[in-house]
Amino acid sequence: MRPVTTEAELRAIVQEPPQTAWDKDIGRLDEHARTFIAHSPFVLLATSAPDGTCDVSPRGDPAGSVLVLDDHTLVLADRPGNHRLDSFRNVLHNPHVGLLFLVPGMNETLRVNGRATLVSDAPFFDDLAVQGRRPRLAVVVHVDELYMHCAKAFLRSSLWKPGTWPDRGRLPSLGRILKEQMGLKDIPAKVIDADLELDARTNRY
Repeated sequence: MRPVTTEAELRAIVQEPPQTAWDKDIGRLDEHARTFIAHSPFVLLATSAPDGTCDVSPRGDPAGSVLVLDDHTLVLADRPGNHRLDSFRNVLHNPHVGLLFLVPGMNETLRVNGRATLVSDAPFFDDLAVQGRRPRLAVVVHVDELYMHCAKAFLRSSLWKPGTWPDRGRLPSLGRILKEQMGLKDIPAKVIDADLELDARTNRY
């Protein structure tokens, strides 16, 4: 194994990008970014703790649920989860976040980097309600960097092509995975799966 430890070593392997790769960062929510976000039902939220450890959390809602307040501010609602609050605890100590927005069937993605604030109420909370339920918390992100990311990763992975997907029946269920990883010897996997399915169906909002 040959570690790469400096940027000079890195650039000796991978040349500098063309200037357009830097110029595509517009740092604001223009018309195209707003349209992309309005059609995105899924976003990944990356945060980091004071010690540098990182976390990436998936966030899913009906398309159009992420609010754009102005050219530099967007808002993500919190929804019921596992109560670990990994992302939120990180934001309290380190406001820098990264977002990756996806639109089903579209190979390009939208990358946003900025600074986050956690809020428990604001005038826009009514606009964050889904199925009549307001969130208890939301993440307000001030946008510092924003740019489109090309399609290469999705083309290489064939992510949106069902013909390339694995047979789900050949993969273990989450219940079986948790049973074995957590040593839950006295609880059948099917019971865990049933509880998880009930929670996912009834505790979304």
